[in-house]
Amino acid sequence: MPPLIETLDLTKQFDALTAVDHLTLTVNEGELLALLGPNGAGKTTTVRMLSSILKPTCGAARVAGYDVVQDAVAVRHIVGHLTEFPGLYLRMRPFDYFDFFGALQGMPRGTSRARAEELMKHFGLWEARQRRLGEFSKGMRQKAALIRAMLHNPRVLFLDEPTSAMDPHSAKQVRDAIADLCSRGHTIVLCTHNLHEAETLANRIAVIRRGRLIALGTPAELKRNLLGLPIWQVRLAQPLGQPWPNLNGNLQIESVDAMSLQYRTVTPETTNPLLLDRLHDLGASVMTLSEMPRGLEDVYLKLVEG
Repeated sequence: MPPLIETLDLTKQFDALTAVDHLTLTVNEGELLALLGPNGAGKTTTVRMLSSILKPTCGAARVAGYDVVQDAVAVRHIVGHLTEFPGLYLRMRPFDYFDFFGALQGMPRGTSRARAEELMKHFGLWEARQRRLGEFSKGMRQKAALIRAMLHNPRVLFLDEPTSAMDPHSAKQVRDAIADLCSRGHTIVLCTHNLHEAETLANRIAVIRRGRLIALGTPAELKRNLLGLPIWQVRLAQPLGQPWPNLNGNLQIESVDAMSLQYRTVTPETTNPLLLDRLHDLGASVMTLSEMPRGLEDVYLKLVEG
């Protein structure tokens, strides 16, 4: 199956500034790709070009087979786009607002009303349905903008900081909704500074800096490629009182003291049980043997600071 989203040397220049620089990328159907990078890296500009909001300077991009320039109207009908700063019509009430955007997508009013009611109840806005959007809190406005993006049940969703300004409960609701959309085959590109959110939700992660793609892969692949082998740690209840087992050089020692050992190994499935056996033979009281946690933050910082 061909990729649902594909770019080839996609570039956007604003006068002397190159915001996106020859970006070549694919996103498969049903995949969630997290697009990461520092402020000004080109994430928002990329998503706006893929949504047919901005016209590329050069290069090409297609969404579901539609060219983002030649078939811009078709692209806008099959994507939903949550912008980082959603421009809500603050004098409107929710149903009027969703009716308007539903009509732009060609939805019958009854269909858009039913969908809006479903989403408002899901995101906890139902009790505020008679209030004007200008009376909503920042988190409530973010939810309303997300409902607008999801209203027409788009095949592709571009989400730019979807949980910003939300309390933990609301953010979890949004993350659960995103995961549910992925499970039902929707394709999502997520721009976020929340690295835990990206690591939890994404199938693959793309990191861009100064408009260029500098890393792409699953979280596990990026950790392995950029951070090396995982580090394991043995902790004892009492000092060992003698040298730690060397296991014929199979341990790449990272740090060691009388109570703990940190090491890397190419074959943890055989080395770790052997190490425990040797420690048992030496009469050591082992409390734990565990892999040291490594988060996406370690990968991200190494990339953007490198």
